[in-house]
Amino acid sequence: MSIRPLPLLLLLSAGICRAGTLEVRINDAKGSAVADAVLTLTPLDNTGNGIKPAPEVRQIDQRDERFVPYVEVFKPGDQVVFHNSDGTQHHAYSFAPEATFEMVLKPGEASQPITLPNSGTIAVGCNIHDNMITYLVVSEAPWFGRSSEDGHWRVDDLPAGRYRLTAWHPQIRPAGKPLVREIDPGDGTSKIELTLELGPDPRGEHDRERLDY
Repeated sequence: MSIRPLPLLLLLSAGICRAGTLEVRINDAKGSAVADAVLTLTPLDNTGNGIKPAPEVRQIDQRDERFVPYVEVFKPGDQVVFHNSDGTQHHAYSFAPEATFEMVLKPGEASQPITLPNSGTIAVGCNIHDNMITYLVVSEAPWFGRSSEDGHWRVDDLPAGRYRLTAWHPQIRPAGKPLVREIDPGDGTSKIELTLELGPDPRGEHDRERLDY
């Protein structure tokens, strides 16, 4: 599970700071856990100002003819590095307006850090192996992350207030439209279950015919 919290200083009208825990479970239409769903949490109340942490560098690996992870989350200003851990040559490209790049990586090679300055969703593919794809999601939300293999995402020390919770996945249906809920977690621990309608996984089977590239 990956959580990217930005610390917030909240000054409530009563002068009392309260915090709770939010636990979200993401399911598909059959009730199975959904991994790699992107969750964002944005305050709806005027709860104060946020402090932006320093930019971070995250790595996307090319392993077993897949980009790993399938989805990664960033904040504006973070950087991404692509690394080829396979024994075959790979490609990485994006035509997204938020970040346009193209490179070929030989076995063992890594790219230079690529800065992601703007929020948005960046699809990255490989021209050599068409089944390879990853999504870089850049968000300005104070809290964001992706669901774990068992479909969970958790935020601790969440200040009391009203929030907009969004859930998105590369295979969500209707395509590209996130699920949005307005919530008021309150004190203590709040548990929420969300169901996403998902299409088929576009990654399919590994492209064994091109292993010698």
